[in-house]
Amino acid sequence: MHEFRAVLWDLDGTIVDSQEFHWLAWKQTLAPLHVRVTHEQFLRTFGQTNATILPEWLGCEPGAPQIQEVSDSKEACFRELVAQAGLTPLAGAEDWIARLHAGGWRQAIASSAPRLNIEAMLAAVRLRRFFQVIVGAEDVRHGKPDPEVFLEAAARLQTPPAHCIVVEDAKAGIEAARRAGMISIGVSPTARLDATLDAPSLAEIPHDAFARLLDSRCGLKYEPRPDVGPGGVDSLKIP
Repeated sequence: MHEFRAVLWDLDGTIVDSQEFHWLAWKQTLAPLHVRVTHEQFLRTFGQTNATILPEWLGCEPGAPQIQEVSDSKEACFRELVAQAGLTPLAGAEDWIARLHAGGWRQAIASSAPRLNIEAMLAAVRLRRFFQVIVGAEDVRHGKPDPEVFLEAAARLQTPPAHCIVVEDAKAGIEAARRAGMISIGVSPTARLDATLDAPSLAEIPHDAFARLLDSRCGLKYEPRPDVGPGGVDSLKIP
């Protein structure tokens, strides 16, 4: 067992699903500006920083003053929606976070979201106490697939990248983990993310997945068994 072990969590799509709140917040913010963004455009850019998204949507240069103004308005709207409607953790997320905490794992949020949003979402699902570190949009210069957010989280946790596991739901995040030299768990009910371990949900990975992944550091993959049910993951297999 490693002296220091850490899990670096993406937030949207892994711990909670706040996608609809983001979409509503963008629509409410952009409507008075007469800026129309399709749902397809939104989905294509979901998970990227506002500084990356808005120059194209607003038709302005990167760093233009209105980018920060629009971004601040949208995020304030998002937090208001979260506070009004609340959030529910995705299947398996709360159980894994609590179990890892009890097992002595260090945990961080490593997200493209602004810190205030991260705090609002964690407060809504009452999970803030489990995370020693939060790294958000304000803390990095480059978004995923650049590995900066994960390397910064690992540094703040004082844990070597080789002793970290990233949990992600997007290919850009899995690529960022790879560039950081970290093991990854990809969680998606619809797509294979080419992570070290892919699974439909956190509720469907083996009870010892995190420990075995970190202890092996080589060629692990999951193999669903028919008796586990659709998409179920029964065990990790070492070739």
